[in-house]
Amino acid sequence: MKKFFMVLLGLLILLVIVSILLIMMQKSISIGDRIALVRIEGMIADSKDSIEEIKEYVKDPSVKAILLRIDSPGGAVAPAQEIHEEVKKAVAKKKVVVSMGSVAASGGYYIASPATKIIANPGTITGSIGVIMEIPNLEGLMNKIGVKTEVVKSGRHKDLVSMFRGIRKEDREILQRVLDNVHEQFIIAVAEGRKMSPADVRKIADGRIFTGEQAIKAGLIDELGNLEYAVQAAANLSGIKGEPVIVSKKERLSLINLLRGKIPKELTDIFPTVKIKYLFIP
Repeated sequence: MKKFFMVLLGLLILLVIVSILLIMMQKSISIGDRIALVRIEGMIADSKDSIEEIKEYVKDPSVKAILLRIDSPGGAVAPAQEIHEEVKKAVAKKKVVVSMGSVAASGGYYIASPATKIIANPGTITGSIGVIMEIPNLEGLMNKIGVKTEVVKSGRHKDLVSMFRGIRKEDREILQRVLDNVHEQFIIAVAEGRKMSPADVRKIADGRIFTGEQAIKAGLIDELGNLEYAVQAAANLSGIKGEPVIVSKKERLSLINLLRGKIPKELTDIFPTVKIKYLFIP
């Protein structure tokens, strides 16, 4: 038994050493001018990892451009705004190119809007400049099964998003004003990022979606192309000659993340609470 545990311990130590060597090798091999690939995928529920990654590459002198690969239908408002703000800061120091995957809509587009250049596939689904709040209404079901809730509150509108009753007229007016304000923030952010007038953005900011081909005509993106095309565009913009070296923190640290038992953030959004969202719902 003791021998078994010694062998197991040896294997674990070897695995850790190999992981460290792989990380060091990737860092040492990629010495020249590099393009950093940052992937933003799935529901946007948290901004911490994306912000830290962008900040790291902005500080790295060997990284000449940042490529954001966005494949997201959007998500919660605040995280999208926080990543958007970090992209704006990055653009002031380095070239930032966005490559859109299958979908980069609503909050996904919000993040993309301040980039130096936005590239999408012809069939990419993007746009969806709008805001949504969904509140389940269980009042009818509860009445049918004879269950009710007792509410004790200190403010008249404290339970205005309760799922156990319908939305009253005055509650709806409050919520609509909140959503209209957040929608206007979205419009202004797009107008600033795309150098468009807010009036022109409002004309298309009704939640509608666009294909990549339609989006280029609407001024929401700059060019059509795939990820490889976006890599070359980032290299050209930043003055990299020859075949660019691509680095990606998430790929580099994937083994360590697995060893740590890190759970993908998308799983944390399976049972969401009521939130205002920049979200495209197909």
